[in-house]
Amino acid sequence: MKTPNRYLAILVTLILLPFSAHAQKVEGTTHTFSADYQKPVFETDQRAEKIKEILPELEALMAKYAKENHIPGIAYGIVVDNELTIASATGLLDVAKNTQAETTSAFRIASMTKSFTAMAIMKLRDEGKLALNDPIAKYISDMAKLQYLTEDAPIIDIENLLTMTAGFPEDNPWGDRQLDEQDQMLLDMISEGISFANAPSMQFEYSNTGYAILGHIVSKVSGQSYQEYIKENILLPLGMTHTYWEIDGVPQGELAIGYRWEDEQWKLEPMLHDGSFGAMGGLITSIEDFSKYVSLHLSAWPARNGAETGPVKRSSLREMQTPQFPRLNSNGDCAIMGGYGFGLGISQNCNGTKWVSHGGALPGFGSNYRFFPEFGIGIMAFCNLTYTTPWPLAEIEDLLYSKGIMVPRSLPVSEILETRKNQLVILIQTGNKGLEESILAENFFLDRSKEHRYSEYKAILAQAGEIKNITALQPNNQLRGSFTLEGENGDVEIFFTLTPEKDPKVQQLDINFKKKK
Repeated sequence: MKTPNRYLAILVTLILLPFSAHAQKVEGTTHTFSADYQKPVFETDQRAEKIKEILPELEALMAKYAKENHIPGIAYGIVVDNELTIASATGLLDVAKNTQAETTSAFRIASMTKSFTAMAIMKLRDEGKLALNDPIAKYISDMAKLQYLTEDAPIIDIENLLTMTAGFPEDNPWGDRQLDEQDQMLLDMISEGISFANAPSMQFEYSNTGYAILGHIVSKVSGQSYQEYIKENILLPLGMTHTYWEIDGVPQGELAIGYRWEDEQWKLEPMLHDGSFGAMGGLITSIEDFSKYVSLHLSAWPARNGAETGPVKRSSLREMQTPQFPRLNSNGDCAIMGGYGFGLGISQNCNGTKWVSHGGALPGFGSNYRFFPEFGIGIMAFCNLTYTTPWPLAEIEDLLYSKGIMVPRSLPVSEILETRKNQLVILIQTGNKGLEESILAENFFLDRSKEHRYSEYKAILAQAGEIKNITALQPNNQLRGSFTLEGENGDVEIFFTLTPEKDPKVQQLDINFKKKK
């Protein structure tokens, strides 16, 4: 049995040096972190270039979809990390005036507003001005008078409203028509009593009312109107200077007019003004402006060292993108697990691909966006037809995948994982006692005797024959990975995991032989 000299030359008595660490001050607490951590990266990054190449195909798809679905106008775009890589529009913004839709056109995005409301709550939470487990009655006293369905029902808190688990009934499309109501209407409704569909904290049920209440809490805690708080603390810091709450505030020629398709013609829908239900669906924005918001959410990934640059912490954005009360949905041969986070829907399919999304629908409008944290890509589209999906989503995603655009980041190998790999190469072949004592966890020979382990290793190595190459380590995370010893007769596949100790040791080692075909 021969082994490459570069591996035998590794010092058997390697001593793991401590990781260098930095301290970070966060909201009155201090924690240390590893300065050696390497974030996942795109090994060969051609996402932006490839996306630009598909623009003609995407434009053809969208024009065809708009025509087939009688949509007056659609604006759409694709974000890569912090850049609006392509943006385009088709059709009309205003049918009567024959105004063309543009990427700067202002569409009402309806329920896509909800994540802005959730973000405001998270910002106030991070500043210590509220807690997610605060009962709503702390901010609206009449909430304490609600008649719950059951005696054992938990009291509704802020997190229930964020996750739509307060027990309120699904309120589409009634909630849409409340957009321009005054604050007093909302408070009077609460005072008179809200009907329950479920006991709180039992299951998800979509609630516009819950998000209207969250908007009131933002105003109560911040001391300014909800709309002004969002503008000053989220929109302006992101450079979203062409995003509006009130239709009268949109510059002339930029506002998308809403329509419904009826009697083989487009008919005007009433353009609602802003009001107390604005927190559930009142924002008006353009593709160019909204792309900055999508980039903010993408910037939360991957977890990493480095200064915060957004209006909300990266960790809080990731918290918003974490599903609550997930549900399994059948989808042909590939099931999807989906759940609602904080103002966002989160899904993951059987292939492990995760996406975050939210739609919006109001009389005269339909909108949607979806972003893929693992790929650093976000797609979005707005249209001006009542309750209409603004895009052929499946075809767009097929286009992105078929062009090789949807490629995930790769995780670099941690220093300790690489060290343990090199030590294992020697240990497996030599049974070096010094290495046993320094790198194997206390459970290792308790789980299976030393004699049986080394007997198995010897037999597998004999089957493999001369080792010709040792592959690079493929990490699952910082403390788990796999690699292969490539032999003349076959491969020795090795998987190992390390303990949570300060000096991580090998707690599990799986070795299998795969014969060459």
